Amino acid sequence: MRIRATLGVATGALALTVVAVPAAQADEIRGDTTISNISVNGGKPVVVGASATKTITVSFTVKDDSGVDKAMALPYHGANLDNADSAALPHTEDDFSVCTKVNATTANCTANYPFVPGGNAINKVAGGWKLWVFASGKDGDYVQKENAKSFSLQRLSKLTVNASPEPVKKGKTLTVTGKLTRANWDANKYSGYSGQSVKLQFRKKGSSTYTTLKTIKTNTYGDLKTTVTATADGYYRYSFAGTSTTPAVSAAGDYVDVQ
Repeated sequence: MRIRATLGVATGALALTVVAVPAAQADEIRGDTTISNISVNGGKPVVVGASATKTITVSFTVKDDSGVDKAMALPYHGANLDNADSAALPHTEDDFSVCTKVNATTANCTANYPFVPGGNAINKVAGGWKLWVFASGKDGDYVQKENAKSFSLQRLSKLTVNASPEPVKKGKTLTVTGKLTRANWDANKYSGYSGQSVKLQFRKKGSSTYTTLKTIKTNTYGDLKTTVTATADGYYRYSFAGTSTTPAVSAAGDYVDVQ
């Protein structure tokens, strides 16, 4: 059995042709072939920056009483594989899954998949992705799973902070500014993330714990600005909890000397 797949990386569109394998639109099992221990990117969300390609590993275990013949996996975005609007494909069909024999009935399979900003990673496909998996035994048995594993594809986030003036007299007002940005895959740059709730936090000198002072929202450009009263030496930072499409991030603390 062979699978041939190509990806239109300029638009993120998927063109997939499957040869000599069951129809891709549904789960199907024949015989005793099983797939287990599926892992996508080590169980972590796939976080991709604005321009650099991110390559992940998919791994799984296949068992069949006659021995493992072939296996393949395909990460995709959409309701199902037939209607996918993006996917992460190996460079050639021979790269799909390399299976290492464990014993006469079992093999561990792995494959690497690139996510290319502006290619298969475009802004509209951030969020939930699925993994289609197929495996066959030497006796013709096979198993196919439309959504064998779900995972998240996220746009890398960045957060800054600046508290001023520095130093400041005790009881005076500090102005704390910052900016929340995230990877804009369509433009290969970082753009402001608007309308997001961000916590302003403070860690007193000598302490290891940050305390939330207030929560504010980013403006249209992802900018943050608020004021606080200076009470003691310490570090100010902004902290963002993240969303389904964007990971959590905290700015490095900005130290303020209170005199």
